[in-house]
Amino acid sequence: MDAYDKGSDARRGQDGPGGPGGPDRPDGEADAAETTAPEADGAPEAAGAREAADVPEVAVVPEAAGTAEVAGATEAAGAPEAIGAAEAAGAVRPAPPGTAQPAAPRTGVAALSPRYQVGAVVALAVVAVAVCAHIGMVFLHLAPSNTLTKQHGDVVDEWVFPEFEQNWKLFAPNPLQQNVAVQVRAEVSTADGEIRTTGWYDLSAEDGRAIDGNPLPSHTQQNELRRAWDFFVASHDSDDRPVGLRGTLSETYLRRIALLRLDRDGAAGPGGVVERVQYRSRTTNVEPPPWSGEKVSDRPTVRELPWWSVSAETRGAKSGQAGQAAREGGAA
Repeated sequence: MDAYDKGSDARRGQDGPGGPGGPDRPDGEADAAETTAPEADGAPEAAGAREAADVPEVAVVPEAAGTAEVAGATEAAGAPEAIGAAEAAGAVRPAPPGTAQPAAPRTGVAALSPRYQVGAVVALAVVAVAVCAHIGMVFLHLAPSNTLTKQHGDVVDEWVFPEFEQNWKLFAPNPLQQNVAVQVRAEVSTADGEIRTTGWYDLSAEDGRAIDGNPLPSHTQQNELRRAWDFFVASHDSDDRPVGLRGTLSETYLRRIALLRLDRDGAAGPGGVVERVQYRSRTTNVEPPPWSGEKVSDRPTVRELPWWSVSAETRGAKSGQAGQAAREGGAA
């Protein structure tokens, strides 16, 4: 009797007023109440679980499969939450059929305006023509004598020399295997009116000392004297007589180089004037490697040229000095 007092907080039993046999409610309602009543506090979580259970799972599509497949999978699932997640992940739905696609941006020459496109085409055409003309000139310079070189040889030489000169020495059967030393001496008219002859100045050795240890030697130090001597040898016969106009030009070139080098070395002395110069070359064979078995002479070969007067060059220098002195005097 005490268990069923009204003031008791104990749960009513099955035989009490709230039980299945009680007068207040039927048996089925009592079962349902007992089943759902304890889960009332967690109702939101249970509702979310049921909604998640009703939504089909969206298959995770790799990025390599493409965004279109991801969009298709979300649409097949029919879930707004899944579609939103796919859009947040970067999936873009494909454009409907018939929609105009944006044009790709133009690059290169196509991105220029028509006027600049025409200018670019003209510039490329000019460069192409110049390259073809240069290649043709060099080919005619290296090719054996033919009709074109006989008729237009002067034009070819003017284009090729001296910047683009070509030769076959590197690919010859017997490349150059000699050391050539070019030397010069002078006859000097001293301030006392006497004539004296200087010793030999080794111009090749001077260039060698200027080049040795220099990471950026000048073109003059490397090639001026060597090319001038090769020019002279190629344009003179065995008796040192010039062959054509180029032979005379080579002599003038060598005389001027001699005057410049002798003046730099102070060969004339105070008040002296160079009247004549004389060149000679000393050629020595390069010793072959031991494994070649080749035998060459180690005796140098000397080629001595006749004396050349430099009066014309010295008169020009004197007149230039006199004119400079007169200008300086007038300015004073």
